[in-house]
Amino acid sequence: MLTQSALYGRKAGILVTLGLCTGLLVHTAAVSLGVAAIFQTSVLAFNILKIVGALYLLYLAFQAFRASATKLDEGGKQKLAWRKLYTRGIIMNITNPKVAIFFLAFLPQFANPSLGSMTIQMLMFGALFIVATLLVFGAVAWFAGFLGEWLKGSEKAQIIMNRIAGTVFTGLALRLAISEL
Repeated sequence: MLTQSALYGRKAGILVTLGLCTGLLVHTAAVSLGVAAIFQTSVLAFNILKIVGALYLLYLAFQAFRASATKLDEGGKQKLAWRKLYTRGIIMNITNPKVAIFFLAFLPQFANPSLGSMTIQMLMFGALFIVATLLVFGAVAWFAGFLGEWLKGSEKAQIIMNRIAGTVFTGLALRLAISEL
């Protein structure tokens, strides 16, 4: 999200953030319905999701390494389809099994059966986490846009940012690939 904001502007970072938060809806629902427990107990399910996530990150890295400096439009930002950015955020979040495991470990700690439906409580905690994520990541995306504006005048800076993005995606893919349950 930080890299997308710096490369493509604030709107791009906000769209990736919205995608990430949409992915959190999936994780919240999964934990609330008990599905995430499968990833905690099934090594095979965890590894499949982990491999899919790592492959997607490597795909993004490959695209970033291939990208060259491009002419920026009059508004100062490259055009990238908003759906592509939003979808990128969703896929990055949903294919990260660590998020599912985190939600499974984190949310139940705050639920109290004596206060009513556990499912409703989990959904509420998930919604709170999404709001916090939206605020924090949205702020980071907004301020990273300033970095992009500062770098946008230089083709060399664009290429360097693309290489940094590729390196970050590769590092995240490797970290995800070697992670254990």
